[in-house]
Amino acid sequence: MKHNRSITLIPLLCAALSLAAQGSVDSLQHIGEVEVYGKRPLATAQTMRGADLQALSTTSVADALKYFAGVQIKDFGGLGGLKTINVRSMGAQHVGVYIDGIRITNAQNGTVDLGKFSLSSMESVSLYNANKLDNCQSASEYASGATVYLRTRRPTKDSLSVQLRRASFTTWMAKANAQFAWRGWSGFLDAEWTKSRGDYPFRYQSVYEDTIGRRANSDIRYGRVEAALFKGGFSSHIYYYDSERGCPGGIVRRLSDKYINVGREWDRDFFIQASYQKEFLQHHRVKVNAKYTNEYLRYCTDYPENQNTARVNNHYRQEDVYAAVCYGYMPWSWLSLSTSYDVRYSKLRADLKRFDNVFRLDQKEVFAAQMNYRGVQAAVSMLHQHYHDFTFAHVGAADPLDRWTPAVSLAYTLYGVTFRAWYKKIFRAPTLNDLYYTQVGNRNLQPEYTKQLNFGVEWHWSKSRGYSPSRPTVSIDLQADVYQNKIENRIVCLPLKGTYSWSMMNYGYTFCRGLNATASVRYATGPWAFSMLSSMTWQNDLNRTDPDDEDTYDKPICYSPRLSYTLTGIVQWRRLQLTTSYMHVGERMWSYADPEDILTPYNNIDMKLSYSQPVGKTSVGFCLEVIDVLDEQYEHLPRYPLPGRNYKLTLTFGI
Repeated sequence: MKHNRSITLIPLLCAALSLAAQGSVDSLQHIGEVEVYGKRPLATAQTMRGADLQALSTTSVADALKYFAGVQIKDFGGLGGLKTINVRSMGAQHVGVYIDGIRITNAQNGTVDLGKFSLSSMESVSLYNANKLDNCQSASEYASGATVYLRTRRPTKDSLSVQLRRASFTTWMAKANAQFAWRGWSGFLDAEWTKSRGDYPFRYQSVYEDTIGRRANSDIRYGRVEAALFKGGFSSHIYYYDSERGCPGGIVRRLSDKYINVGREWDRDFFIQASYQKEFLQHHRVKVNAKYTNEYLRYCTDYPENQNTARVNNHYRQEDVYAAVCYGYMPWSWLSLSTSYDVRYSKLRADLKRFDNVFRLDQKEVFAAQMNYRGVQAAVSMLHQHYHDFTFAHVGAADPLDRWTPAVSLAYTLYGVTFRAWYKKIFRAPTLNDLYYTQVGNRNLQPEYTKQLNFGVEWHWSKSRGYSPSRPTVSIDLQADVYQNKIENRIVCLPLKGTYSWSMMNYGYTFCRGLNATASVRYATGPWAFSMLSSMTWQNDLNRTDPDDEDTYDKPICYSPRLSYTLTGIVQWRRLQLTTSYMHVGERMWSYADPEDILTPYNNIDMKLSYSQPVGKTSVGFCLEVIDVLDEQYEHLPRYPLPGRNYKLTLTFGI
């Protein structure tokens, strides 16, 4: 809407500073996107965009998100390892991931492998712990405990860039990005090919063992092609990913070179999506979303070398069709009303024994209202979700699921400081694997509920003495939130029929209290620019399931650290840039069976040095990255050591 809006100067100042750092600003310059908004977000939001995103020592979206407060990234090791996100210990299934406003889905297991999405085409990566609260958005965007938004870059001029990378563990990468802007249309084509042997050495030490070996079956080969087209309120995106990778499994004590998992996995993911929004009669807005997804997965362990793994050769195929219609109405400049209807049809096929094709019809409706009056901001929404599954099995499908869930947000701004509070109740429906997976699925599962309560404060300050390169500019951004999460009916897999026969069950209640805080300081003068970015998470995440179970009750949830924090420093002089990132993660339990089952704390330091030089109408650049400078070779999961110190050298050619 175009009512009562102001332009925030911070993004504009940062763009001007970036130009100043590159040289004279007397000639015509192209300034990137300037964000326009009229109120501070009611939600707890963290965003990394533009220069900050490219300055980090990152490859995939997962690498960028690990610097956000409240985030845990689970990584199964190596370039080909599955990478999932967990926000405030709610679980990966409670996090919705969106690209250009449309959700990336997986009806089979409910998780998204963030390692499949590159940062090369991204303008910004954002994390919202409550609803994003646009005045015209889809019902699906209200349906997660936390949301990750990936916004692709909108080109403003024609360009072509090529990257070549050589990295440790016999890794090669080639990438090309072409952008165009013509008569109101803009778009890009981004392609990448990567191959890595992934055979990194490791040393696994504990009280009982000292195992030295080299990671085997950790290779990957993948190709990715994506393209986008934009004009006005229209945006579209097409994506294709093809990979083959090894599944190395956990290392085995003193025998890691003899007993290895030689399983293999093949993935083919494709989606095409489009969105169109239009404002009319000054007070009305309509948005339409559409998407088609087709995914193929093959997992095979049927090899003679496998001596300690079940022999399987399974094929899974998913199809997903999605559509949404959203409507927003602003009767006055301080009040916005909106509603949306989403429908999604999912189909899962697999060649498992006694597995029937499963079809799911997912419908969502939301009614929402927002107010911004004299410094007081408020938002309320009521979300309705309906799930109906269909199978041809003789035991039938699970019962239909029909629920209403509310969310409320309040905020007040006084002297530039915003105080906010929000409450959200939401659930995640059991996935198709949870319900129907052979010998494990349970058709009687209930949804897993989360209740979130949050209180926060946010402050922004900037000072500039003009746009002259010789005059300094300073900006400071601070925010902190205390929160409480309760999760009921947790869906877990338990051995109810013996050691080798597991079943999905609703079992568990967890209680979490925590504090998230972020701070950023930026200073620029002349050809110099300095940035300091930091985040901190402290939380106490406890198991409150069974008071009679002394071994687990009131004990920390597995894989949930009490304290973690990051600190990133960026120094730029003209076209030379140095970035140093430091991350600390405290100790985490990984099993209740033995109090000694602790993942030790770790500290990770990454460094990146980059330089670019224009040569006529072209540019040439290089980038040297050192990952895990301390060579700690830490773990996110037990017996899945990540690569230690490794290097990346990237050459870039641009037109």
